[in-house]
Amino acid sequence: MPGPIYLDHAATTPLDARVLEAMRPYLTEHYGNASSVHALGRRARFAVEESRERIAALLGAEPGEIVFTSGGTEANNTAIRGMTAGGRPGLITSAAEHEAVLRPAEALAAAGHPVTILPPDATGAVCAARVGAALTPETGLVSVMHANNEIGTLNPVAEIAAVCRRHGVPVHCDAVQTAGLFRLRVDDLGVDLLSASAHKFYGPKGIGLLYVRGGVDLQPLVLGGAQERRRRGGTENVAAIVGMATALELAYAEADARVAHLAALQRRLHDGLRQALDVPFVLNTPLEDGKAAPHLLNIAFPPVDGRAVDGEMLLLNLDLAGVLVSAGSACTSGALEPSHVLLAIGRDPATAAAAVRFSAGKDTSEADVDAAVDHLQRIVRRMVPR
Repeated sequence: MPGPIYLDHAATTPLDARVLEAMRPYLTEHYGNASSVHALGRRARFAVEESRERIAALLGAEPGEIVFTSGGTEANNTAIRGMTAGGRPGLITSAAEHEAVLRPAEALAAAGHPVTILPPDATGAVCAARVGAALTPETGLVSVMHANNEIGTLNPVAEIAAVCRRHGVPVHCDAVQTAGLFRLRVDDLGVDLLSASAHKFYGPKGIGLLYVRGGVDLQPLVLGGAQERRRRGGTENVAAIVGMATALELAYAEADARVAHLAALQRRLHDGLRQALDVPFVLNTPLEDGKAAPHLLNIAFPPVDGRAVDGEMLLLNLDLAGVLVSAGSACTSGALEPSHVLLAIGRDPATAAAAVRFSAGKDTSEADVDAAVDHLQRIVRRMVPR
């Protein structure tokens, strides 16, 4: 019996077997605490620092600029809270950001910080001019994601960073969806802080990083130890750190082939849906060249004859058919509410609540895409009146 068709790589990716092999010694015989001074501890410390150097080289950073975290959410929280804890307290971000940025932003606003949440344009992007117009003397950080995790839209991060640099305002980029997809270099983006998470590029869960440009004054979020140059307390997850370094090296080495493969699948999926579906749907991902990440395609179904399409039942039926997709962010999918991203780009609540996010991976095949289209066609015909 064939296995399920996994098209939810934006939520998480399977662990690469090569990454597991690199991690295995640190899950078994090399189990020392990297803060211990004995031989096992020194071996663990060497593995952590060597991994830090490997990751920094890929990102075009210095090893001391890499802070290991438990994942993208912690990295985002550390950047936002750590940059607004002292000095200038203001934050500027976008209404289409991930919850791991928006919830800290709301907490800052509730605590009296000046927080500006900019509306995105119809594609989900925020332009540099709008960010520049929102800057004030109180702005301590601008936080914009590289690629939207629900619809794939790419923000002009380098342009935004250039505007902010002229005003002396640091920029944080949530690059969780693109670190390991593209060969990101922090100087090319021009950012001062950048978040990444290993499980988005075939590494282990529970490990991420925050790049912090040298000279940036970042207050720690996690206290209780001197690890990570006192920027993040807690025992290092040695095996996961080694796994992240290996996964990122593999991703950079294979980036061209992976991106070309994903872009072809994205086009095939879009063309297949256009041909197969005989009910109206809205394309939420901007497919013009260079405007969206190649692994994502998001569509939504507007009401038909005044009747809303049941988005929850749509996903459940796809699941029963063996097609594993989501409605949007895996961090909020349990809420079964209209996507805040789709609302931010102007979709009505009923349409935003009937969205399907397809996200392919390096091992997704054309047959997987075609089968997903066929299953969706049959399910929509059963569910949607015509």
